[in-house]
Amino acid sequence: MKREECRDYDDIITLPHHVSDVHPPMPRRDRAAQFSSFAALTGYEAVVAETAREFGETETGEYEAESER
Repeated sequence: MKREECRDYDDIITLPHHVSDVHPPMPRRDRAAQFSSFAALTGYEAVVAETAREFGETETGEYEAESER
């Protein structure tokens, strides 16, 4: 952020962090899951690995010849 852009927030930058009186803080584990990539795709890696195996792809991304399997 440029220095000029930071000045837009000079009036609020020193305010204390708001803590809700109504809603409890979200547990760290839940918060991490909310922001992790592909959190909704549980089992995705296993499906990709199985598909690669079915098509003869090695872990390096190379394909094995039929005679090598």
